[in-house]
Amino acid sequence: MVKSKMPEFDRKVLEVLREPLESGHITISRAARQATFPAQFQLIAAMNPCPCGYYGHYNQRCRCTPEQILRYKNKLSGPLLDRIDMNIDVPALKPEELGQHQASESSENMRSRVMMARQRQLQRQHKPNAGLGPLEISTFCQLGEQASHLLQTAVKKFSLSARSYHRILKVSRTIADLAGSERISDGHIAEALQYRRYDY
Repeated sequence: MVKSKMPEFDRKVLEVLREPLESGHITISRAARQATFPAQFQLIAAMNPCPCGYYGHYNQRCRCTPEQILRYKNKLSGPLLDRIDMNIDVPALKPEELGQHQASESSENMRSRVMMARQRQLQRQHKPNAGLGPLEISTFCQLGEQASHLLQTAVKKFSLSARSYHRILKVSRTIADLAGSERISDGHIAEALQYRRYDY
């Protein structure tokens, strides 16, 4: 497990992730020889909002210039971000928020829901949603009129790629499975859309 933040790696190194994220394998070419290896993995990555880490902080401690922030974010290319299914911002908590304890779902209940959702996927299509190909997506991720309209509107508004479109459908299918729903609703699509980045 590597603990460095994503933009701390050289951009060329990060770009190499695109092939295995997309296809689940990696091809290495040396001289006249070429070899392909399996490379399926789950990528969990983190980064600061800026070089100093305080952009958007409630006490306005950030001293980075707009150019520094843009250069920092640009270390992650659009095509790489397009292959990451979920992007979640985690803002800093204020001191008064640290002591607040809100009721939340227990780890045991969450684990049970995840296991049941995975079982639904295996029974339905004999593989997890992440492994669905384009033709399988059209079969197992069908949308009703409202959900389809919402997704088509987002595609036009944010100029989403076909890759983003398919990934949103797979995430929506998973959200529906976690909710125990046979159909993907517009609410599931809306939640999946919230996990995408649109600033690249």
